[in-house]
Amino acid sequence: MQFDWSAIWPSLLLLLEGAKMTVLGLLGGLVIGVVAGFARVYGSWISNKIALVFIEIIRGTPIVVQVMFIYFALPMILTSVRIDPFAAAVVTIMINSGAYIAEITRGSVLSIHKGFREAGLALWLSKRDTLRHVIAPLALRRMLPPLGNQWIISIKDTSLFIVIGVAELTRSGQEIIAGNFRALEIWSAVAVIYLVITLVLSFILRQLERKLKII
Repeated sequence: MQFDWSAIWPSLLLLLEGAKMTVLGLLGGLVIGVVAGFARVYGSWISNKIALVFIEIIRGTPIVVQVMFIYFALPMILTSVRIDPFAAAVVTIMINSGAYIAEITRGSVLSIHKGFREAGLALWLSKRDTLRHVIAPLALRRMLPPLGNQWIISIKDTSLFIVIGVAELTRSGQEIIAGNFRALEIWSAVAVIYLVITLVLSFILRQLERKLKII
């Protein structure tokens, strides 16, 4: 069977559209993870326990179960809520990656010697300013390597969302193949797009590590 490049180009934009969901989910997950991680270390008793319960529930259940609960079960509980597949997928990526990033954040923050915090307070910085200007930048440097690994795992996990028919990258490939029957070309393109995303992400994180001079 001859490889037909012309079968890929008309489908490329549609395949890239399917990758948009992943980017939105990962950005949201980063925000959730950082907030939950700091809540575990420096939050009040209530915020600490809420973050802990969130992390344990999400990390203790498969991502497929999570997306099916959000898409199928949640509208049955909240009868006034209707969730489309795209929104369910984005929310699932956010909470799933957020739970793991929270533990990465917590570990990075705890690895910072307490002397840095004491130094910030000694300079008459408030607790919030000490966390923002002293602890957070140091923790970010140590977060980058495990954060990159988690993002790559989350990117590949999005292919599981095919169970709810969401038009992510893998699903988009299936739909295109159903129309042109060029499985070799389309699946090759899907694999290359996944590879390019992970390589670009790894490159960006390596540059950040080098610029920040990991300690």
